[in-house]
Amino acid sequence: MKFRAKIVDLACLNHFTRVSNMIAKLAKTCSLRISPEKLNFILSDKLASGGVSMWCELEQENFFSEFQMEGVSAENNEIYLELTSENLSRALKTAQNARALKIKLTNKHFPCLTVSVELQLSSSSSCRIVTHDIPIKVIPRRLWKDLQEPSIPDADVSIYLPALKTMKSVVEKMKNISSELVIEANLNGELNLKIETELVCVTTHFKDLGNPLLPSESISQNRHPEDMTTVHIDIRKLLQFLAGQQVTPSKAVCNIVHHRTVHFDLLLEDISLQYFIPALS
Repeated sequence: MKFRAKIVDLACLNHFTRVSNMIAKLAKTCSLRISPEKLNFILSDKLASGGVSMWCELEQENFFSEFQMEGVSAENNEIYLELTSENLSRALKTAQNARALKIKLTNKHFPCLTVSVELQLSSSSSCRIVTHDIPIKVIPRRLWKDLQEPSIPDADVSIYLPALKTMKSVVEKMKNISSELVIEANLNGELNLKIETELVCVTTHFKDLGNPLLPSESISQNRHPEDMTTVHIDIRKLLQFLAGQQVTPSKAVCNIVHHRTVHFDLLLEDISLQYFIPALS
């Protein structure tokens, strides 16, 4: 089992750093899946027990100038690791304006993801190497089944999101009043964020957002465009998702399964991110 990769392009390095920062804000620990074509950052808490789930996918050729890996076997040419997200994010913060970044799977008395940063010294043509050894756990083959791309249920309503910074500002203010948030959306491009307590009801309305085509057209045919689909969620879980966004997405979609779950589908340059939040029981 081997893995080594290198980034030399500064724009790719900065983009990879932003991805790492985003993951650190979304999940304290995560799983990293390494395959010949892709990297995936995975959070797989059980939705049934109230946890969130995340699937973030990067095409390795969009980031790395060199990429070599050998999985656990020829039949299962993949590597699954568990790591503390902040450790990777902290290591990459030293890589700003670096000449190169190398990542390698090593064993230094314990399994590590070793990050080597090549820094140019301003006073000369020489460079300095800064090395970070990030402790990891190698996930055994029998547990891989719990870390596959989540199956996505057909949404009752899919709707494009407003600017995430605007949405974050609204949700932050609502959090001071209630821990529960109601998300409502319809096929007429309307989205409501609502909190209700015994003393007050506050609703923020967004209109003309637009709706992507649903995978199952039979669902939309049975639904009046103005009928609202509703889900009640923990407001802190939505705020954590919004606070984690480091890059303005080129596409941001909210998909609601009535009273069951809401999942967000973002496209951030070369990265796709799916984030699932279960409904409150």
